[in-house]
Amino acid sequence: MTWKSHIAKMKKDREILSWSEETVNQSRTCGGTSARRRTQNGGMRSMTIRVGIMGYGNLGRGVECALKQNPDMELTAVFTRRDPGSVKILTEGVNVYPAKDAKDLADQVDVLILCGGSATDLPEQTPEYAKYFNVVDSFDTHAKIPEHFAAVDKTAREAGNTAVISAGWDPGMFSLNRLYGSAVLPDGKDYTFWGRGVSQGHSDAIRRIAGVKDARQYTIPVESALEAIRSGETPELTTRQKHTRECFVVAEEGADKAQIEEQIKTMPNYFADYDTTVHFITEEELQRDHAGIPHGGFVLRTGKTGLNGEHDHVIEYSLKLDSNPEFTSCVLTAYARAAYRMNQEGQKGCKTVFDVAPAYLSTLTPEEMRSTLL
Repeated sequence: MTWKSHIAKMKKDREILSWSEETVNQSRTCGGTSARRRTQNGGMRSMTIRVGIMGYGNLGRGVECALKQNPDMELTAVFTRRDPGSVKILTEGVNVYPAKDAKDLADQVDVLILCGGSATDLPEQTPEYAKYFNVVDSFDTHAKIPEHFAAVDKTAREAGNTAVISAGWDPGMFSLNRLYGSAVLPDGKDYTFWGRGVSQGHSDAIRRIAGVKDARQYTIPVESALEAIRSGETPELTTRQKHTRECFVVAEEGADKAQIEEQIKTMPNYFADYDTTVHFITEEELQRDHAGIPHGGFVLRTGKTGLNGEHDHVIEYSLKLDSNPEFTSCVLTAYARAAYRMNQEGQKGCKTVFDVAPAYLSTLTPEEMRSTLL
């Protein structure tokens, strides 16, 4: 069966998860929920993975769209801290509930995808909701991942749930490529570049400056540094040598633009360590030319092989994203499938992308993966 015919079949009859019968049987012996649900008359019906979304901003809307491309999954609930009546979603027949009511609907959701921010939302939400659901998040504060993991692991393990954290593109897909690269080329060096893309955190930092009406900030890799690494060099690069920052700012009427530019360029932790260019533009120009949220980047691993390190190698993985949140949503959706399957097999507690076998992510059966992808 081809990939296209397999997906068409799933769309037609929404059969049981596209997963091998041996996995389903294993989930039963491990005490997991059966891969079929019992109907009111006592019979068994086929099922899809029931997904809930916590938070309905750019990321939540992206997850909703991603679910429409995954025929073994369905959206069953959206939770929001806003007035549910003010939230209009894209999927007919699905209700929007107050976030505070989520735990009361745990029996209607197989996996809850958390779409909040890493600064304040996810450190509280993920450990809390792991008490009631299998959960997935995109927590991306790299330095705090170990403590976030520990907090989530404790509650998920106590509840018998499975949680996957930091599932995005960095951390996430980039993390996997750094791991693969260092495993394959142990005598080597990692390089990660981000951009060209909109940094939402940096854009927000500019908007907080007095006199700024709106702003977008782009992170841009230094091309000469990239090319040096691609040629096999292994330079030691400073922050300034790897990236530049370009800012497009709408100033309020009468604002001191020179003062705004000075505050941007000297802002610690955001711009002070980079070569930064500031452009002042009109609100119309910002909306016309900078309304999107593109991003991307590169992970490179340079390494040597041979008895005396005589051969040089370069591994490169790159992303060019038209919509940062929509791509991140697709990663979250794939890992939601994995979280559910791992929970069915009895794998409890917190996991990262390093702990998830690739086969858990795919709609294809192991047989189809071997015949079409291997």
